[in-house]
Amino acid sequence: MSLSIGRENATTGARIAGVVSCVPSTIVTNEHFRESFGQEKIDEVAKMIGVQERRWAGESTTTRDLCRTAALHLMDRLEWDPASVDAVLFVSQTPDFRMPATACVLQADLGIGPACIAFDVNLGCSGYTYGLWLAMTMVQSGAARRVLLAVGETMSKIIDHNDRSTAMLFGDAGTVTAVERGGPDEVAHFVLGSDGTGATNLIIPRGGFRDYSLSGDKRLDGRDPDCMYMDGGEVFVFTLQTVLALATRTMEFANAKVDEYDGFLFHQANHFMLKQFAKKCKLPMDKVPVNIDRFGNTSSATIPLLLTTNMAQGLKQGRQKLAMFGFGVGYSWASASLSLGPLAVADLIEHNTHQ
Repeated sequence: MSLSIGRENATTGARIAGVVSCVPSTIVTNEHFRESFGQEKIDEVAKMIGVQERRWAGESTTTRDLCRTAALHLMDRLEWDPASVDAVLFVSQTPDFRMPATACVLQADLGIGPACIAFDVNLGCSGYTYGLWLAMTMVQSGAARRVLLAVGETMSKIIDHNDRSTAMLFGDAGTVTAVERGGPDEVAHFVLGSDGTGATNLIIPRGGFRDYSLSGDKRLDGRDPDCMYMDGGEVFVFTLQTVLALATRTMEFANAKVDEYDGFLFHQANHFMLKQFAKKCKLPMDKVPVNIDRFGNTSSATIPLLLTTNMAQGLKQGRQKLAMFGFGVGYSWASASLSLGPLAVADLIEHNTHQ
């Protein structure tokens, strides 16, 4: 990996107006896995990853459905006229189709007219911070006045349910963040990077136009090539090496110290990793929110889920300085240091998966 942790960029004049997260109404507890894995293995995995329950979407519910429900709630609460939305960005690795782009369909779902920029971004765990940088850059440049940033995953549809290391870890969620023009004091600092040499350590081997399951990689033997494969050891090493440097560089770039922040929002990879980050970066644990126990690892949706759960009350009441760190599949990573709030809406809602 390069000695440089990433490309630094700051945006000015763009603000977050509100955030809504939408999770499926179906709660899957660890009891669900007792017959498949046995209580001893369940306890062993749960102790490491920290997940006690997660939300899973029904067979007919997609990431687009969760994001549509979130977007409608958000626009209603903000009183945003659909005609005032200039762009819809959909960041996900679980789209409705390979073509067309889900963002285009979502634009139509929301009643937004044809004078709208709409496109998909194929990113996972780093997707929210990458998407936030993209949305704020669009606003700063004047390309858009208002952007709906839809970020989420239905991970339950791409995991191997016989693989306890992934089946017990991941959950589903869809989120939408409203980004609009703000004043000159609205400054956000970003650090973004990637290292594609680690791409095959977190991959769905088959389903695109190259079949990696035919590569002869012995790690894939006996695994479903249409489901996600994760080399946990390699991903863990990458994460520790990258995220610690990313956190340090982000604060340096923002010219800010640890005690100036109200919260450090890490992608909820697993609970053991989160504790390691806090310890090695010398961050107070009361400023490192954790909700993986309730929602699992929802990939790109974990950071906005933190905004609408652990951080919601503070964001509704006043202004908070936050650092956000997304990292994982790709490999890719992106951080953001910014102040936001008070927000008119920072809500968690449910999508009825029993209809």
